[in-house]
Amino acid sequence: MGNPILGTNVLCQVGILVDDIEKTSKEWAEFLGVEPPKIELTGDINQAQTKYLDDPTEARAKLAFFHVGENVDIELIEPDRNPSTWRHALDVNGEGFHHIAFVVKGMKEKIEICGKQGFKLLQKGEYTGGRYAYLDAGEKLKLILELLEND
Repeated sequence: MGNPILGTNVLCQVGILVDDIEKTSKEWAEFLGVEPPKIELTGDINQAQTKYLDDPTEARAKLAFFHVGENVDIELIEPDRNPSTWRHALDVNGEGFHHIAFVVKGMKEKIEICGKQGFKLLQKGEYTGGRYAYLDAGEKLKLILELLEND
């Protein structure tokens, strides 16, 4: 076999869209036998520089992270009403699975490589300490792929 396209084959996150993060976070905490995690709010457009389908968007989301493995998180996502991959998927498909994520080095290069695979860039943005990109890998991989790059 060849080298992995992203330079890694280690999954780090599974994203789940929810309508009520407080309620769902409590359900997951009970299921996992842990305390509910702190709920965070993504940065505003000035901080996050979020673009959805190549257009700037005010989209924000509440996030909660459950550490369920040595290097794996379950991420709960409750989006606001602004245009985003989160809002679109929640409106079209309802609550449930949204993406899997991998940590990468060289985000721009990885987005280009994925583009050559036919994976369309849906959304990208910044967070404290790094950046993310969501790619539509539905035709080949049957899902949305998230790339995370930490500084």
